[in-house]
Amino acid sequence: MTYQAAGTFDIDSWDAEKPYEEEAGNKLTRVRVGKTFHGDLVGTSTTDLTTVESAAGPVAYVGVETVRGILHGREGTFVLQHSAGSDDGTAETQWLRWLIVPTSGTGELAGIRGQGEIIVTPDGGHSWTIDYTLV
Repeated sequence: MTYQAAGTFDIDSWDAEKPYEEEAGNKLTRVRVGKTFHGDLVGTSTTDLTTVESAAGPVAYVGVETVRGILHGREGTFVLQHSAGSDDGTAETQWLRWLIVPTSGTGELAGIRGQGEIIVTPDGGHSWTIDYTLV
């Protein structure tokens, strides 16, 4: 059975290092992000990102996020793999996707698999959705 979960999250910390590569207007930066989740998932996470910025602005990032919390009443952890970007640096052309890393679930979330997305709201907030199964 596939479950759907949704909610919001707050960014509690955003610790960016100095860009480690800059060439022809492109910058790559490592960032550590702390979040608090609300909604069908209540918990916290730590994310390590590599971001790409071009003359158009922020245009892509990849990352790995460890989530600790309670999802629909089940407590445990799991890891999300991020893939995100924008065709031109604007919110209108961006995509922000998650994949739950198979075999990463622990506790009552052992066996979780699925995918989801982040939605940036017009006021700059963040909502999320995940479609998942527990095997």
